[in-house]
Amino acid sequence: MSARGQSYRYVGPVELKAAVRPGSGGCRIGSAADFDGWIAGRSAAELTEPFTFVVGIDGVLRLAPRGSEHVACAGVDMVLSAGEIGFVREAGRWTVDEVSNQSTGYCPDVTSWSAVARALDRVELGRPSGFTHEVVFRRCPDCQEHNIVREDDFVCVFCGSDLPETWNVDPTV
Repeated sequence: MSARGQSYRYVGPVELKAAVRPGSGGCRIGSAADFDGWIAGRSAAELTEPFTFVVGIDGVLRLAPRGSEHVACAGVDMVLSAGEIGFVREAGRWTVDEVSNQSTGYCPDVTSWSAVARALDRVELGRPSGFTHEVVFRRCPDCQEHNIVREDDFVCVFCGSDLPETWNVDPTV
């Protein structure tokens, strides 16, 4: 736990982490000017789909194309949140129209929203009041597999065991 909230280490496939090359991280968006420069370089086709994002442990938003792995966007570092984010231009300014914590590499808890909100506020982007699509991740205490909980059904899809009500994906936390 950091002063900014829970931090998450990468818990996805080791081969994806091993494939990350130095300097391949997402674009650091620390200010409104950073965002304006980054978004100006996106094509109309790119803007129709969400982007990969992470919030680093420094609290700064990093963005990458949708097909990017979160671990690459983060430069293999720990994060405060990760997921997908989409933008729309409304009334002459950019706003976030969709944002989720959907990252099977970091499996952040829905409580990571506060880190996302702070990062978006720092770059002066309009935003929703929470994730527009929340993903609930749990690790099965019996078979150790990572699960996405659907419709509040806290049962492991791999072995049928009960899943805990609280976030437990990283066994070192």
